[in-house]
Amino acid sequence: MKKHSLGNRIRGKIGKAIFDYDMVSEGDHVVVGLSGGKDSVFLLVALSQIRRWSPVKFDLSACSVDISGGNWDVSPMEKLCDELGIPYKVVPHPIEEIIRIREERSPCSFCANMRRGILNSWAKEMGGNTVALGHNLDDAVETALMNLFRTGRFRSFQPRIWQSNSDMNLIRPLLYLTEKAILQEISRMRLPLVRYTCPFSLETERTRAKELVSDLATRFPDVKQNILHALRSIDGKDRWQAED
Repeated sequence: MKKHSLGNRIRGKIGKAIFDYDMVSEGDHVVVGLSGGKDSVFLLVALSQIRRWSPVKFDLSACSVDISGGNWDVSPMEKLCDELGIPYKVVPHPIEEIIRIREERSPCSFCANMRRGILNSWAKEMGGNTVALGHNLDDAVETALMNLFRTGRFRSFQPRIWQSNSDMNLIRPLLYLTEKAILQEISRMRLPLVRYTCPFSLETERTRAKELVSDLATRFPDVKQNILHALRSIDGKDRWQAED
């Protein structure tokens, strides 16, 4: 599988994220949430290689939540998982139809929450104790800005979090990689992707945040790394404290 070999620099950044946030422990069973898109496919391939040289031994599986309710062609993912020797489960659920029936005002958030719940349940069924998602540095930066503008709080999702309601760890090993770096690596490795267009994703808050970050990066090239640094080093001394 030479064409699927990770570059050393990319592998190092993923390994550093895993080490920095203690994402994987000896004997863990990690289930990758496989959507067929660039991030999740890359994450699956990356973890399948990392576990070969990692001194920490862990099991690896993949699970897809088919939001079309069974109309999604998952054959490219089945082929990839078979090639990698990774157990794979597809869970059909009519999330798209539910969104239409409910006339959901926040379809992306609703879909993400439903998929997360279904994924957690099936990960446990598969014997997993950890779910891995493909969120990257761009996702973290966009989420921080969305929270800042929408709620007045500068925060993003956690690299690693314990989900008490599902008794499951959630990790994001691609946190230090930009979307651009992932796309370049996917192209070089010629990884198969599932082309899927969500009918509700034409204009979303995240799309607008992505455009804002892109515009900022043309004037401030280090903006993504600086926001990441800020998220990691928020100091209580920087807070404004009103006198009682």
